[in-house]
Parts: sequence; C-alpha cells; structure tokens
Amino acid sequence: MQAILILLLFLIIAGLMVSRKLPTLIALPILAIGIALIAGVPLSLVDPKTKVDTGLLAYIIDGGAIKLASAYVAVMFGAWLGQLMNQTGISKAIVKTAAELGGDRPLIMTLLITAAIALLFTTISGLGAVIMVGSIAVPILLSVGVAPIIAISMFLFGMAIGLELNMANWSFYITATGVTLNNIKNFAIILMIYTAIMAIVFAVIEFKRAGIKFAWAQNTVDTEKKVNFLALLTPIIPIVFVLVFKWPIITSFIVGIIYCIITTQKSFKSALNTITKTAYDGIADSAPAVLLMIGIGMLLNSVMHPYVSQALSSVLKNIIPTSPLPYILFFGILAPLALYRGPLNLWGLGSGIAGLIISLKILPPVTVMGALLSTERIQAIGDPTNTQNVWLSNYAGVDVNKLLIKLLPYIWTLAIAGIITASIMFF
Repeated sequence: MQAILILLLFLIIAGLMVSRKLPTLIALPILAIGIALIAGVPLSLVDPKTKVDTGLLAYIIDGGAIKLASAYVAVMFGAWLGQLMNQTGISKAIVKTAAELGGDRPLIMTLLITAAIALLFTTISGLGAVIMVGSIAVPILLSVGVAPIIAISMFLFGMAIGLELNMANWSFYITATGVTLNNIKNFAIILMIYTAIMAIVFAVIEFKRAGIKFAWAQNTVDTEKKVNFLALLTPIIPIVFVLVFKWPIITSFIVGIIYCIITTQKSFKSALNTITKTAYDGIADSAPAVLLMIGIGMLLNSVMHPYVSQALSSVLKNIIPTSPLPYILFFGILAPLALYRGPLNLWGLGSGIAGLIISLKILPPVTVMGALLSTERIQAIGDPTNTQNVWLSNYAGVDVNKLLIKLLPYIWTLAIAGIITASIMFF
C-alpha cells in the first residue's frame, strides 16, 4: 500500500508539473516530504548509538537542503565567470568572430556559430546568458537565410554541447549519483561528441529540406568594445585546469575568473569594480539553479531513507533491468520521460528515481549516471518547459511544441546512442 501511494504521489506531482500548475522548485520539496510521510518517517529519529537524527526535519529537510552544497557553490562560481565574460564583451566577441569566419556560407556560418555557443556554455548558464547570446547569434543566422526553427534548434544544440562540459553541472552529477569526477568526465566527453555529431547531421538534413539559399552575411564587426585574443581563451581556462592539471572544479573556476580579469581590465580600480559587480550578478543569475538543487537534495535524502527504500524495493526490483540489452531497451524506449521534469530527468523527478535505484543497489551508480545523462540530452535540447526553449521560440516566432517535434527524432536517437555506450562502458 505504501508503494502504491508513493507512486501515486509521483504521478500527481508529475501531472501538476507538466500542466505548469506547480513550479518544479516547489514541487520537489513537497514530493520529498510527502514520500517520507507516506513511508512513515517520523519528525525525529535519533540513533541511540551514533546520535545521528535521520528524521524528517533534520535529515530530509535540513540535511537535504545542504546535500548538494558543493554543487551549487560550483554553480555560483560558474555564473560569476559567466557574468565576467558577458560584461567584458568576451561572449559577444566569440559569437561575432565565428560569424565573420563563416562569411557568406550559411551552413559553415551556422556550424561555426554553434561551435562558439558551445564554447560559451561550457562556462556561462542561465536565461540571462541565453538572451544575451541569442539576441546576437539568432539575427546573424536569420540574416543569411537560415529558417527560424533551424536557427534556434542549432542554438540549443550548441548550448547542449557546451553544457555537457560545464563543470558546475559535473559537480551536481557527482553529488547526485555518487560517481567519481573521472566517471563523469569520460562519459560527458563522449556525450558531447555525440551531440556535436548530431548537430551536424541535423544541420545538413534540415538545410537540404528547407532549400536554404546563399546570402551575404551582415557586417558583424563589433565597434563598441574590442576584446584581445587572450581574453577570448577565458572559457577554456577552467576546463584545461580540470582535464589536464586535475585541479578541483571550484579552484579551476577561480583561476578562470582571475585570468579573465587580468586579460580584460586595465586598472586595479576597474578590476575591483568589475569583480564586485559580476560577483553579485552571478549570484543572482545562479539563484534559480540553487533553489532547484535545494529541492533535489531534499528529494534525494527522502528516497534514500531506509524507510522509503524498504517500501519501494520490491516494486523497483521488478521493473528496473539489470542486464545490458533490457537496460538499452528500457531506458531507450522511455527516454522521452526526461521531458517535463519527468522520472528520467536528473533535474526533476529523476533525481529521486536515481537515488532509489542506487540506494537499493539494483544498478551500480555509474550505470544509473550513464542512463540519466543520456536521457538528459532530450530534456536539455527539446524540453518545452526549459526557459531557453520558451524564450528562443518567442524571439524567433516559432511554436515551442513544434520545435520539440522537429528536434525529437534527432535527440531521441542521440539519447539511445548514449545509453548503448553506457551499457558497453559500465556493465
């Protein structure tokens, strides 16, 4: 009966989220507390030997709120560096340099701008960054005859490529699934390559279908603010320190911030003012992600509680596959459940499902990570509830649901490719 009630609560919350009657950042704490109450977790549950309180108040609410602390601190530092790049003109310069290199060749220009967007989103994030970059990149693509739906689709592909190497996201995945940085890094690089390949495939196929004609590009020289070449390297600095020198993520972001200041600021006073302003703006920009992570932390602690695990163990053990082929079929067929913050979305209900599967030892953490990072490709690129999808669609005059229909065959194939790779690597 407890299992049935918990699954029913999952469905109700999912329905409210899909219908947009309940925001995710409110839905997840409600779900966490509701699951715990159904499973019979008391307000206080102190172990007489360890003196550790694993009750609803101390463990699920308070403990859950800080469970992902290391992840959202990384998000804050990443957002700080992103604001530095925005306010010093680095982001604009990278996009416009790509457009200049593309010249009058629409396909080449589209791919170069997509690459520039990918580079930027290894570091920047948030709707503010999407609006800033999108308001530059999308008009450039439209000016050379790229159809609006293709232009914003390529923007989303570029964004998804970059986010796969965004180290703030890595920190979240590590904390949420318990895998190592090395596991995340290796699989994320593979998914990034797959996403880049699929972006090229999408561009070639859709350009042919649309019959896009050649047109001369607009003059994209930025006369307002010149950025030197060394400053343009800013987005890759933290990545190099993590991948090559094996430095921790937050420390690498700090190195990137220092590098950006050194290469863009001409005086000590200007540097101090820029550091202070971008720090505040970065914290504000990261607030939605931090609030979401607080709810995810509560949900993780709730579903990993022994009372909840015991209530759901028999159900999940009969559903979740434990060998390669069923694993591929199960997660491949159900991959679109990552949409609308669904049960295969680590940034939504999937965080709870992942926690349960791992806590019950049904699958190793790396196989869970591989499946949900693969299905996340569908959410990251096509989800109509993403703020970037909504803004880009409105900006280009495209229906957000038609955008999903256009993208779904490509991103579903992409997710399946990731799942197959995960089955090979981790089983």
